[in-house]
Amino acid sequence: MLLIALQMAMTQAPLRFDLEPPKRATGHIAVATDKPYEKGGFGYEAQRRGKEFLFSAAVPEGNYRVTVRLGGRVTVKAESRRLMLRDIITKPGQYVTASFIVNVRNAQLAPPPANAPGGSQVKLKSREAGSYTWDDKLTLEFLGDPRVASIDIEPATVPTVFLAGDSTVTDQRSEPAASWGQMLPALFGPDVAIANHAESGETLKSFVTELRFDKLLSLIKPGDWLLIQFGHNDQKANWPQTYADPAITYPAWLRTYIAEARRRGAHPVLVTSPERRNYENGKVRRTLAEYGAAARKVAREEKVPLLDLQERTVTLYEALGEAKAATLFNDGGKDRTHHNNPGAWFLARAVAAEIAAQVPELATHLKPAARSFDTANPDLTEGAIAPSLAESNVRPAGS
Repeated sequence: MLLIALQMAMTQAPLRFDLEPPKRATGHIAVATDKPYEKGGFGYEAQRRGKEFLFSAAVPEGNYRVTVRLGGRVTVKAESRRLMLRDIITKPGQYVTASFIVNVRNAQLAPPPANAPGGSQVKLKSREAGSYTWDDKLTLEFLGDPRVASIDIEPATVPTVFLAGDSTVTDQRSEPAASWGQMLPALFGPDVAIANHAESGETLKSFVTELRFDKLLSLIKPGDWLLIQFGHNDQKANWPQTYADPAITYPAWLRTYIAEARRRGAHPVLVTSPERRNYENGKVRRTLAEYGAAARKVAREEKVPLLDLQERTVTLYEALGEAKAATLFNDGGKDRTHHNNPGAWFLARAVAAEIAAQVPELATHLKPAARSFDTANPDLTEGAIAPSLAESNVRPAGS
């Protein structure tokens, strides 16, 4: 197993696993149904629920094209619950083949020169310890009633969409919490990667001081995109070290992110923060209006695209009304900021529709059905997504 992982690290050779007999061809690896994952190798993670399971393979950080041959009724997630394939259904005995791109990263950074500030690793929070987001393997999760015949993993050279943001963007690690960033991969075709670097509790300042922005910038390439969404925590004046006022500091930091992306040949895109679910006389009370206005002003002045998720969410929540809108939020609707799977799906649909309207070069990578979404007339039955097994012991925290 270690030899296989080392071979992949050195040669970037594809890994081809057969999970059901017979073995397809020479060079394919037959995997026993009880083969546990061991560090540096491949196999099944301990979490199981009936026929549902997680499968991991050690790989270096980078983008990978994953091709699966599967049947039954299957939803596929990757790493920390990133949605890749949604509710694939086949007839009994029938198999289909599908491909998608998974971004894999670890927390390591190239050490800075002697006497230079910086660090050799992202400053992760304690809740991120052991996360599938930051390890040295690619993890796939098969939910529903899956039959998985084979998994092929090979390095892919594709454009990458990087996400920088807070808990409303991050790959939430625990059911039932979810954010739009972890739903976004399912809305793109298998010719672009989504690299979600957002994390709960982050601000424009802390994303830099924790070296998360350094990590992102060390990986971004000319032609990639950087979606930037902060505000929920930046507005907290009771967090004096990271507070950014909407008139001066917040726009200045947005311009810094834009400049760093452009310096590396990448395309910056601003995203306004989703509004909180607070109502007055049937209308959403805007708690982030000044930050949305500041982002729009910076976008105009810097001539960068802006995805107005703030306005999209206001329209969505007002169209649904307070009671129905609550069904899209975490903790049975008690949480007014963070979403569950259906809510995150609708926000991802809104982001994709905004991309289609505002970022035509990126929109070419969207699946055709993802290019429009009417937030004023949502179909709540569209939001159902299979709950995850991954990292169910981790509780979501912070914005």
